[in-house]
Formats: sequence, structure tokens, C-alpha cells
Amino acid sequence: MKITTWFFACPLLFGSVVASSIALSADGILLKQEMPGGYCHLQFPSIREETLSWDRPVLKDASSGDRIDYYGSCDHDPLGKEEIESQRDMVTRQASRPG
Repeated sequence: MKITTWFFACPLLFGSVVASSIALSADGILLKQEMPGGYCHLQFPSIREETLSWDRPVLKDASSGDRIDYYGSCDHDPLGKEEIESQRDMVTRQASRPG
């Protein structure tokens, strides 16, 4: 009986953990640490370079390891106008560096 209970409980537990991790990362934010004074430390994937000119840019996959460390307002949007402009500037600077 114990084996049967474990057999059914394990997938249920695993499914709930996976569902909660997907819900936490739905906005693209991988880490959110609130700091004193209303500031936050956020980590989120960078925007895919080929989508920076699109109306709706797309974040890279979280497993790519290409992350942005952001310190500032807790309501920062990883796909907001500010972040898009910042990452466009970064790509432009990198492209203009001598090889």
C-alpha cells in the first residue's frame, strides 16, 4: 500500500512544483529580491538580439545563461521601452568595438 501511495503522490508533487515554477517565471523575471527603500535586484534573460527591432521583442530562453542583473525599481519591465533601448545601445556599442 505504501508503494502505491508513493507512486501516485510523487507525480502529483512534481507536477505542482513545475506548475508553480512556470507561474513564477511567466513575466520573465528569474530572481526578484526586494531591497530597503523600495528598490529591487532583478535577474531576467536578455532580449533576443534579432527581435530588438520588433514591436514585441522576445526574451531569450532562461537556460541560455544570458541574464541581465538589474538594480532599481521593483516594477521594472524586462520587455519595457527602457530595457529595449538599453539593450539596443549595448548591442550597438559591442558592434562598434574594433575586432
